[in-house]
Amino acid sequence: MPETRSEPAQPEPKGSLTRVRRALALVRGALDLPVAVRLWDGSVEPLGAGQVRATLCLNAPGVVPSLLRYPSLDRLIRHYAQGRIDLEGGTLLDVAGPLALDREARRRLKALRWPLLRTLAPLALARGEPIEPARAFEGDAEGQSRRQGDNRRFIGFHYDVGNDFYALFLDPQMQYSCAYFPDESTDLATAQHAKLDMICRKLRLRPGERFLDIGCGWGGLLRHAVRHYGVVGHGVTLSEEQRSLALARAEAEGLSDRITIELCDYASLEGRFDKIASVGMAEHVGLANLPAYFAKMRALLAEDGLFLNHAITRRAKRGRGWRRARFSARPEQRALQRYIFPGGELDDIGATVAAMERAGFEVHDVEGWRRHYERTTREWCERLTTRRAEAEALVGPEAYRLWVAYLAGCSLAFRRGSARIFQTVASHSARGTPPLPPTRADLYR
Repeated sequence: MPETRSEPAQPEPKGSLTRVRRALALVRGALDLPVAVRLWDGSVEPLGAGQVRATLCLNAPGVVPSLLRYPSLDRLIRHYAQGRIDLEGGTLLDVAGPLALDREARRRLKALRWPLLRTLAPLALARGEPIEPARAFEGDAEGQSRRQGDNRRFIGFHYDVGNDFYALFLDPQMQYSCAYFPDESTDLATAQHAKLDMICRKLRLRPGERFLDIGCGWGGLLRHAVRHYGVVGHGVTLSEEQRSLALARAEAEGLSDRITIELCDYASLEGRFDKIASVGMAEHVGLANLPAYFAKMRALLAEDGLFLNHAITRRAKRGRGWRRARFSARPEQRALQRYIFPGGELDDIGATVAAMERAGFEVHDVEGWRRHYERTTREWCERLTTRRAEAEALVGPEAYRLWVAYLAGCSLAFRRGSARIFQTVASHSARGTPPLPPTRADLYR
């Protein structure tokens, strides 16, 4: 849980600015970064000799003492969310990217740990900035005591910022999942269209088939499948705002007679569907619930149907099942759960495939899209950053900062490989000839 202790009212030692400048000079000597730091007195200290892409702002003298006394990612996030740490020009990727992606740079920074501590140690006695609550999920954000009804609260927390906010950085079809970039020149809107079409092709959709989209979001995949492949579409979401916009768009495009969208939990679904897509949904059901989730998907799937699971994963941990993985979550994962995606948990692809097979699926194809999601989240971060004023007017500065930090962190995680994403296509367990071609050739014609 994040800290709630108050800061002691200690006198600030003389020479605070001098000590911080000395510390920044140490960093500048070891790392040539395209970043500058603006201190609370307005002075600017570059961290490299080249062009400055972004300026990190320390807006209050008590930030450094606060972090020295109680160093934690949660405390850093709350200082940033409340504007005591801010950014001017560029994006957070310009600040964090050079260190996150350069192992040698991280080694040199680690070697500075003791010199930096010696330089800044007297500031630990200074008065720190008080830590105030930030926009966070109230309750069991990790989902360890999850009940089925909690899913609505988890989803509501993430999407209650509103459709207009998401429209600032998503493509026109409001696709909030990994795009598919056929080449480097493809723009985001085209890449999202390519993603929708690739999913439809992988599912080998045919006219008249019953198609289910679990966690359908704003309905882009449903509308694409109905318009271009002639299916009858049914979507499921727990967000009323998403459902309302999805239905309005379906009606405006003349598709409402072939699209239905239900506001319900996946566990309460009934019926049979020829094809099922689960895009960005499995990450939210909880690791302990994945066996039941995949069993439900199989129960909903026609005997000769196909199921596509599109989900973010983590690296496999040696000797760790879901129980140990849950209690050994990294600080970044706990922060993501508390401030952005309560209840979210990531499996590794090996465990995901095993869970699908145990549920009675035969897995036919597994394709990694990590590079595609690194670029997708990078473009989202850049687009949201350029529309900062509009975002702050809609949701406030705190929510804006949390979201742009989350998007930057995701992009870096996919770039480094600590986060992955896969599309897995499966059918009912093997009985004779599978319901799809023997190769992928038809997907790329």
